[in-house]
Amino acid sequence: MKSQIRKSVKFSLIIAVITFVLAAIFSIISSSILSEVAWIIGLVIVFFIVLIGVVFDMLGIASTAANEAPFHAMAAEKVNGAKESVIIIRNADKFASFCNDVIGDISGIVSGTASAIVVLQIANLFGQGEGSTIQIVLSVLITSFVAAFTVGGKAIGKYLAINASTKIISFAGKVIAFIESNFKIRILPKEKKK
Repeated sequence: MKSQIRKSVKFSLIIAVITFVLAAIFSIISSSILSEVAWIIGLVIVFFIVLIGVVFDMLGIASTAANEAPFHAMAAEKVNGAKESVIIIRNADKFASFCNDVIGDISGIVSGTASAIVVLQIANLFGQGEGSTIQIVLSVLITSFVAAFTVGGKAIGKYLAINASTKIISFAGKVIAFIESNFKIRILPKEKKK
């Protein structure tokens, strides 16, 4: 029991550090890019950030909904990414935590910050400063659109994750296999022999 608690605390601390680093990187990159582009491109970037959150949320849920059995059959036939898919499912709690909590939550926070930058850019076009009526109206409209896109996207993603979990995890396994073999970056833990 104590070893399980220790493992859980260790994993939580690792996830917290990864979240801190990734949030800082995404915030710096998005802020520097958004300050250099037109507001319409900034708006596209905001929705792209939201889309990343939606996709990773779907991946996290699919990993908990998927069944291991079809991937054993695929692995026996040497289907690319099947072994990685099995590892994803066996580590579904950690995989889902990373996808949903780390990437999903960072996307939500960064999209909020990015939306604020876009609102200020549009308000400045109208010659209106911070706190103006136009800025407040734009802030409400853009925030509402981003929230609707996020919630609606995640609702569709959850439906797909539950009903097409095998296809989604198979695709994720193939992508991870490609990255691990071509870039020599280990993403998943090594599979323990039973």
